[in-house]
Amino acid sequence: MTKYRSRLPQLGGGTFLTDGGLETTLLFQRGIDLPLFASFPLVDDEQGRQELTEYYEAYLAIASERGLGFILDTPTWRANPDWAAQLGYDLERLAAINRHSVAYVASLRELWERPGRPIVLNGVLGPRGDGYKAGSMTVDEAQSYHAFQIGAFAESEIDMVSAITMNNAEEAIGIARAASGAALPCVISFTVETDGRLASGMALREAVEETDRQTGGAPVYYMVNCAHPTHFEDALNRGERWIERIGGVRANASTKSHAELDEATEIDIGDPADLARRYSDLRRSYPTMRVLGGCCGTDHRHVNAICEACLPVAAE
Repeated sequence: MTKYRSRLPQLGGGTFLTDGGLETTLLFQRGIDLPLFASFPLVDDEQGRQELTEYYEAYLAIASERGLGFILDTPTWRANPDWAAQLGYDLERLAAINRHSVAYVASLRELWERPGRPIVLNGVLGPRGDGYKAGSMTVDEAQSYHAFQIGAFAESEIDMVSAITMNNAEEAIGIARAASGAALPCVISFTVETDGRLASGMALREAVEETDRQTGGAPVYYMVNCAHPTHFEDALNRGERWIERIGGVRANASTKSHAELDEATEIDIGDPADLARRYSDLRRSYPTMRVLGGCCGTDHRHVNAICEACLPVAAE
């Protein structure tokens, strides 16, 4: 049974945390083999679930200590038909592991949720292709393609879905429409290059406004992820109305470009203190950014630093 699908608590105010760079932490810090950078197969493996639990609980503990709500993601960024097929999953098995992923994070919610500290179960979708290269699907193709994973989530106790690392508007629009068709609240999180534009060349503002225009404002809010704040600060610093639709940030630890990160053989954790200060500046300028977490290269240390920098500013 869903708890928050019809009344997402993060829309009512307050600061919510989420996790950091799941795959980069597992791969580079824990030494776990992740073929195709996919973490969802760990859900069906006892040792894999233990690794995931240790990862998630580091963040859940931070939220608990600070009395904050938490957006708890499923490890399903790669759990769509094309990527899963390369890992040997047919559609029946793929649908099942998406549902199992929700059941797994729901078990963590049972252990960690307390009154006044809601934990929202978030079904994560990633791009059909490479998160660092613009896709070529039409809106209708994207809607049809992602409806499979969204449909699996809709059969579970998921509260919402989020499309993470979106690099073109067409795929984002298709996902938002598919989520609406399944009566699931949806968040769209765009990623940008070092110039603040999507890999498609579209400006962040245009991507948000076009997605809203073609979906009737269906996403409950937008986020920016998988880019360092220095890559998108200028796109935000214009006092424009669309920025009020940005509800959260999950930045990279590194200032490197996507091309540089793609070729990296070691993790770049950047400067956690500097990243935290940049989050604080963003929260001060844009109070609608209430969901705080990290992306590639970040871990619980970064999120803890972000809390220390932002919470005095974000006190409700």
